[in-house]
Amino acid sequence: MKVKKVVLAYSGGLDTSIILPWLRENYGCEVIAYIANLGQSDDLAAVKRKALDTGASEVVVEDLREIFLTDFVYPTMRAGAIYERKYLLGTSMARPLIAQQQVKVAQEFGADAVAHGCTGKGNDQVRFELGYMALNPQLKIIAPWREWDIKSREEAIDYAREHHIPVESTKEKIFSHDENLWHISTEGGPLEDPWYEPDDSLLKWVTPLAETPDQPEYLELGFKRGLPRSIDGKALEPVALVEVLNAMGARHGIGVVDMVENRTVGMKSRGIYETPGGTIIYTAHRELEALTLDKASMHYKDVLAEQYAQLVYNGEWFTPLRESLDAFVDNFQSCVTGTVRVKLFKGHCLVAGRRSPYSLYREDLATFGEDETYDQSDATGFIKLAGLPMRVEALLAEFGVQKGKYRAPDYFKTLKRD
Repeated sequence: MKVKKVVLAYSGGLDTSIILPWLRENYGCEVIAYIANLGQSDDLAAVKRKALDTGASEVVVEDLREIFLTDFVYPTMRAGAIYERKYLLGTSMARPLIAQQQVKVAQEFGADAVAHGCTGKGNDQVRFELGYMALNPQLKIIAPWREWDIKSREEAIDYAREHHIPVESTKEKIFSHDENLWHISTEGGPLEDPWYEPDDSLLKWVTPLAETPDQPEYLELGFKRGLPRSIDGKALEPVALVEVLNAMGARHGIGVVDMVENRTVGMKSRGIYETPGGTIIYTAHRELEALTLDKASMHYKDVLAEQYAQLVYNGEWFTPLRESLDAFVDNFQSCVTGTVRVKLFKGHCLVAGRRSPYSLYREDLATFGEDETYDQSDATGFIKLAGLPMRVEALLAEFGVQKGKYRAPDYFKTLKRD
């Protein structure tokens, strides 16, 4: 494959650090390093210098924090999407955004290819490449981990040393991290043994439980149409709001998930996810929905949430289905407005109160005390109708008749007489 100019999704980590010079050596092409600021703690100025020092002809750095939250994280959160009951999809949502911006940069600079540093075993290769294909199918795609002779991260470290490329990874600390404003993940090394218990040193954001405060902390999170807008009555923009919640949640040990998951490519993997602010938002949002959504809508949304999570995890962001689901969710969220009071304590995010101008909760209906609104005798007929199928099955059993077999001749007479 002949390539003249390629846009590389560049983080400055082990993989992309060695991919940049490898592309120049093996394709003889010009390499533009694309750096997405998604809220990671890296010194992006230093990452840019490193890219230039190792052969990038251009380096593009973009602050995508707000668009990441408003266009990717918040729609996913409003849908209630959680992958396999645990994962709040921090990496999954970031990849299509980076792919989207890579394609834009490729068009601006006249590049004929895009590249990423994902391995051939992971999910991210799928997410990046489906994004490229959806947004510009004419671009060539280079995935070095599926092409080169390097077989492990240990060999990648050897390559970096041979080419005098500075990297933080060592053969003793072989963990892989992905960090953005929403979460940080840790994979690899001893975590590949599912029996291994992670020690507290693996936590990058969240305070170990033994070191968290001995007193709980309360906050009030305000929502409008399902979007978090304020903390303790103070309106905040998305980036500032998530940063505050991250700090509060991390201080109290909130949002740590140790998970064995099913990858898109068919294997299982194990990792640690830290999502303190996201855990608070999901918890409060779910509770506000319980107050404002009718039963049928809430139960159907649970079905939709699982499908949405699968879609995001599998890299199918740029699809008509996702756009249609967003429209559906947006309609559901029209009444999800109000405030939830949350208690943070020793790793637990507990709901302490909730209120909404659209609340469907009626104290006069729910009370165990005397009321004039609900006639309790009305429940008699309802219960008889609801229990009719079970009565039928029980009567059949009395005659020794099982499902799917001949019914006793006196059955219907007995039912009528009863």
